Amino acid sequence: MGLSAKDALHLKEALQVAVVKCSERCLYQSAKWAAELLNALPDIAPGELDRTTSAAGSQLHPVFSPNDDPLEAALEAKELNKYLLAKTFFDCKEFDRCAAVFLPESLLSGLLSAKPSDVASPRGKGKASAALPSEQTLPTISQKSLFLALYAKIISGEKRKDEDSEMIMGPQDLGSVVNKQLLIVSRFLERWFAERKAEDSELAPSQGFLEYLYGMVLVKEKNDTVALDYLMQSIHLYPWNWGCWLEITNLIARVEQLSTVAPHLPQNIMSFIFHANTSVNLYQQGPDLAAAINDLLNIFPTSSFLLTCKALLNYHSKDLMAAEENFSSLLALHPHRLDSLDHYSNILYVLNMRPKLAFLAHLCTSIDKFRPESCVVIGNYYSLLSLHEKAVQYFRRALTLDRSCLSAWTLMGHEYVELKNTHAAIESYRRAVDVNRRDYRAWYGLGQTYEVLEMHAYALWYYKKAAGLRPWDGKMWQAVGSCLQKMGRDRDGIKALKRALLADSYYDSTASSFGSTGTIDRMAQMDPEVLLQIAIMYDRLDEEEEAKAYMELCVAQEDGGQDGADGGALSESVAIHRDSPGGVASDELADGRPEKGSGHEGTGVTVATSKARMWLAKQAMRAEDYPTANRLAMELCQDGVEVEEAKALIREARSRMELANMMDR
Repeated sequence: MGLSAKDALHLKEALQVAVVKCSERCLYQSAKWAAELLNALPDIAPGELDRTTSAAGSQLHPVFSPNDDPLEAALEAKELNKYLLAKTFFDCKEFDRCAAVFLPESLLSGLLSAKPSDVASPRGKGKASAALPSEQTLPTISQKSLFLALYAKIISGEKRKDEDSEMIMGPQDLGSVVNKQLLIVSRFLERWFAERKAEDSELAPSQGFLEYLYGMVLVKEKNDTVALDYLMQSIHLYPWNWGCWLEITNLIARVEQLSTVAPHLPQNIMSFIFHANTSVNLYQQGPDLAAAINDLLNIFPTSSFLLTCKALLNYHSKDLMAAEENFSSLLALHPHRLDSLDHYSNILYVLNMRPKLAFLAHLCTSIDKFRPESCVVIGNYYSLLSLHEKAVQYFRRALTLDRSCLSAWTLMGHEYVELKNTHAAIESYRRAVDVNRRDYRAWYGLGQTYEVLEMHAYALWYYKKAAGLRPWDGKMWQAVGSCLQKMGRDRDGIKALKRALLADSYYDSTASSFGSTGTIDRMAQMDPEVLLQIAIMYDRLDEEEEAKAYMELCVAQEDGGQDGADGGALSESVAIHRDSPGGVASDELADGRPEKGSGHEGTGVTVATSKARMWLAKQAMRAEDYPTANRLAMELCQDGVEVEEAKALIREARSRMELANMMDR
């Protein structure tokens, strides 16, 4: 995927305009994202640049050109002094003063006193709108100034909301404090859009930013369906506002929903970037997504955002070493960038790379110790040192800086589990889910915590939520199966654990593509613990042949082979996988731990394989296969597991064999 010199120039100009327009409206994160993408574009060759710009050499650069709409351009020129004053107030974090420049409190208070039906009625239509008091007429100001004033009002409300909130995880921290400015902003924008939808309206058409603002307000009011409509309108009117795309990403909870939204998106490079980013956020994997990100990196080779997407794709695919290498390269390329370093610290924690995590914590502290990402990195470092109280302290500090910091809520829940404070752990995980219902780690953590409390029905519900989010993660299905086993639902537990085997085989198979439903790779390494659990449940169901097949398969994992396994028992799991989860709730699980070895070296002797060998020895005794029982018991003595019981089996098997020999004579 490449761009011609002309297309590259147009893309560069569009991103330059986006940086200016977003900065003018104080959308600094969107402006930063566009500026980083702009500087990741390779320079156009001088010869190509001359041919491309020869016809337009004397024209004004689009960044400096006035508003395309003459009415808006006139209003912006008229109120330039006020706009500059309001923007300086915003930059100095005087948000109420900024809003009051264009929207004084006397004007806004009239909207709250008006009836909702009056507010929603378009001006000039019907008696209701004609009867509105004159003081409620919306002011005639440019859309840029109006956006700045209303945005400042929302930020002021968020600031006051944080100030009124109780300390993190304090006795009164119920998460019930609301932004009191949302109602007035919502009423104002509802009225503003109603006026433009009137058939006889002569007002200037919207430019897209106010739709984005209204969508943001509706999201905070939990009106997701209408919010998505307005956000979609916004990206069609102005597609270069990355903040709007992120809001849409946050509203998409399922892959099916992404497929529904995709055909209605504008067809441009922003839509392509959005689709790749949202797929990564939905934990999708596979060669198609990797190819899409690589195509984008061909256009923006040094883009920190796209390099982060690539690293997260490896992280979600459980290729932790590749993810670590990508993050390390990204850090070398952008050494002062703190965005997403909390994910990097998670990877270093799982890989137990203590020196690198210590270096990362020191680096973050030297750059900005009061960024939420820095606090999360330091918290992970203390957690690796088993200093769980200190880790909690830094995760709480991250949440004090930003209550929507997802990593901090989830990781603080993990720390409270280590500290045996189950109540605080549950509350932390619940708050993480409130921030992002797609966080499988929080759902899994809730399941683990309730399982510790022996509340298996609750644990099963949360495990199923997690498995719905990560259907190809064997760890999730293993948790579901183990929980069902403890509840005595052996048949359902067997199905869940077979899904776990299939999920692990997906990651182990380098040839399989995302979404394939092939059979289990007969030579792939499988988890002996899962195989043992399946066998035990078959044994409880009095299906001895099935139990024996899985016990033999469990023992075979010691050397990486699978001889003696019953292929029919495994083939059933493929059919299970191809069905929909059925009883498994799939709305929405564990932190990325390294996958088990995918080679054929075997696991060696484990507790699970020794238990399976013991079961097989006793079964051989029951079947009067004394030579096999003797051989298995001798192997147990060599393993050093259950030695006394194994010796007793050897004595009994040999005596039975001697007795049989005597009778044959």
